[in-house]
Amino acid sequence: MSNSASPRYLALDVFRGLTLALMIVVNTPGGPESYGPLEHAAWHGFTLTDLVFPSFLFVVGAALSLSMQKFGGHGEAYFLKRVVKRGALIFLVGYLLYWFPFLTPEWTLAPLGATRVMGVLQRIGLCYLFGALIVRYGGMRGALAFSVVALLGYWWMLASFGDYTLAGNAALKVDLALLGEPHMYRGEGVPFDPEGILSTLPSIVNVLAGYAAAVWLRRKGPGPRTVAALAAAGAACLLLAYGWDVLLPINKKLWTSSYVACTVGWDLIILAALVAAIDMAGARFGTYFFEVFGKNTLFIYVLADVAVVVLARLHAGGETVYRWLYQTLFLSWASPLDASLLFAVAFMLACWLVAYAMDRRKIYVKL
Repeated sequence: MSNSASPRYLALDVFRGLTLALMIVVNTPGGPESYGPLEHAAWHGFTLTDLVFPSFLFVVGAALSLSMQKFGGHGEAYFLKRVVKRGALIFLVGYLLYWFPFLTPEWTLAPLGATRVMGVLQRIGLCYLFGALIVRYGGMRGALAFSVVALLGYWWMLASFGDYTLAGNAALKVDLALLGEPHMYRGEGVPFDPEGILSTLPSIVNVLAGYAAAVWLRRKGPGPRTVAALAAAGAACLLLAYGWDVLLPINKKLWTSSYVACTVGWDLIILAALVAAIDMAGARFGTYFFEVFGKNTLFIYVLADVAVVVLARLHAGGETVYRWLYQTLFLSWASPLDASLLFAVAFMLACWLVAYAMDRRKIYVKL
């Protein structure tokens, strides 16, 4: 996930870093109020924030295209060992993040019985693993066939075994049966996991789309026809998504098939724009900022999550350090909306400084 692209694929590195930067910003608002685009849609619908996680999966797929080239000269045992190990480690890191800091305020071991099982990194690990297996043994045709079957099959499961509401959807029923309430996300008011087991199925398609886009870019090169093809494919996905939305609402938390088509469409268009600007027109201003993030993506994501937990556990002046920093440095002079955004941007820049120091020392953390 932290492979540095060659200059020919600088757009992919920038895309990866841009996605991480935005992910940190939307994950760390200073206060309870944020500008609309920096919040998820309440249920059905789509915002800028709803594009972040699937874009992360898209760039995981793009990085997978490079990994598969390296695996090409090795046997099955080597390939399976590497992808299973990498997928399992990413899943484990995500699980440990939810258990962190491992101790209760009373300094006793935090119970595993109440630890969330699924989550963002867990989904990334699973999607990476299954995406690698699909392209290894099925190739591009297998990836396309899986994508069609997964999206239509998931639609059928949602329509046949529940509805599209928070309380009645099929994904919730599967997670309740297999995970149990104590191991599920509770931020929606009821036990419901937006990164649950069943909804992981269509999210694999986001990885496969990133893989296909990167393979296309590598084979055709960054030229006008490549950009036009990527943009046209993106536009077609958006037309499909918004037409499908009439029957199957675009919904990030359910990760509906129409949502997959929508996010893949936008990612293809963004990639086309970046290739045109960076790899064709030679624009370099500001690209290094995002390259730095793109070289240690997983590590910086974990660092940001750990830092938030630590700042929320430490106290200063009767408040958590997280809240104290927000109130003292930003809310004391800015409106709640601006203060929340400025805190998030400052937090992201602090993470960037760590990534910059690592890049200067040629430290790249890989699984």
